[in-house]
Amino acid sequence: MATTNRNYLASKTGWAFHQSDKFVRGLVGPIGSGKSVMCCADLMKLATEQKKAKDGIRYTRWAIIRNTYRELQDTTVRTWFDWFPKELGTWRATDMEWILETSDMKAEFMFRALDRPEDVKKLLSLELTGAWVNEAKEVPRAVIDMLQGRVGRYPSRRDDDGPSWNGIIMDTNPPDTDHWWYRLFEEDKPENWEIFHQPSGLAKNAENTQNLPDDYYTRLQAGHDQAWIDVFVHGQYGFVKDGKPVYMEFVDLIHSLKEPPKTLKGDIYVGIDFGLTPAAVIAQQRPDGQWQIVEEYVTEDMGAVRFGEGLATLLRQNYPNKKIHAWGDPAGEQRSQVDERTPFQVIRAQGVPAIPAPSNDFTLRREAVAKNLTTLTMNGQPRLVISPACRSLRKAMAGGYKYRRIQVGGDERFKDAPDKNMYSHVAEALQYLMIGAGEARTLIKPANDVSKYKVHRAMGGKRKGPTTTNRGPGRLI
Repeated sequence: MATTNRNYLASKTGWAFHQSDKFVRGLVGPIGSGKSVMCCADLMKLATEQKKAKDGIRYTRWAIIRNTYRELQDTTVRTWFDWFPKELGTWRATDMEWILETSDMKAEFMFRALDRPEDVKKLLSLELTGAWVNEAKEVPRAVIDMLQGRVGRYPSRRDDDGPSWNGIIMDTNPPDTDHWWYRLFEEDKPENWEIFHQPSGLAKNAENTQNLPDDYYTRLQAGHDQAWIDVFVHGQYGFVKDGKPVYMEFVDLIHSLKEPPKTLKGDIYVGIDFGLTPAAVIAQQRPDGQWQIVEEYVTEDMGAVRFGEGLATLLRQNYPNKKIHAWGDPAGEQRSQVDERTPFQVIRAQGVPAIPAPSNDFTLRREAVAKNLTTLTMNGQPRLVISPACRSLRKAMAGGYKYRRIQVGGDERFKDAPDKNMYSHVAEALQYLMIGAGEARTLIKPANDVSKYKVHRAMGGKRKGPTTTNRGPGRLI
């Protein structure tokens, strides 16, 4: 495909990708393998191949989506205009739209970022021919679901019998095996979906190497662990640490059990984080004081009622006749605008005896968990261990739960608060469990220390008297 200054020559994977007419097509491979360029070429190919309307013009409208405005501007838009110079069409910078008109074609390309509420709102009402989701692993599954209902609606069937092709194309570096991308493309394999894998950057048939520096992938490995290399060099599915983990103290080989622990005699403890992606962790405590996180309940786009029903069912089935102690995010005391009930009232109505954790102070919550990661029981075992069944929590602790990165004068720095992402909810559920169970008590100095008095008050203690354990009124569920 020719532009004003360069030619596009499809790779073997790119050629197969362009020939497919599936409704949803996914492209996955190592970094530097030309995925974004393939998708740029594919959209333009699709625009030029659409059937003509009654007036002899090929009308199409495309959404090009990235997770953040900065990434959209710095990478996606730059790549697009590198191949299709801005001056070939009309660029509306305010609307982030580029319109290409020729004698027989009018194609609209609308660039949208998901971190700007106005852009997300516009996506919900767009009438599209198709869409390209760039770096799809950073985009929530709900956006993909929503897009499926927006494509194929331009041009209208009423006026021009609809587009001759419509659908969604996506590209990404490999996510981990818990990601929606893996579940859909590799396990569920919906009808009319197709995935295309590029070879390793070190393979003899590696793609796009002619446009990369010599020994690009060999040099890329320096300073990185095998998990990072497997994902970004070899294009394999896996979990990679990125940024600054909240829990540098966590070591998966030490704090993760090889086998799920057996249920012990005694009470069951639950930590809960609310919101539209609620999560819960379930724990038991051994006589030597070791906390064992035995199970997790992680959801997506679920309200408090359904979440409460699911959690209550899980507790009844797996821990019958057990006394339950449960704590949640204190923000769950806020009333819903729909029925004026708080999330705590909703979840208690389902049979889960949850109460607010005694504090929502991030430092106190973090340290209540970190303290148990760095101390041992009398038997020389870590005071906090996690079952291998808790896959989301393990990934959260291993680096998925991290501080938000910011750029200051070209230097990489991080905020004091964690980033809200798919791993933050389950990690914070663990924090509420630990602080609710009294694990922050040793972090508080004597009452005559004024600075510690503030922390003591944050825990729900009174000015005089010993610090309470703040354990909830456990009961059988």
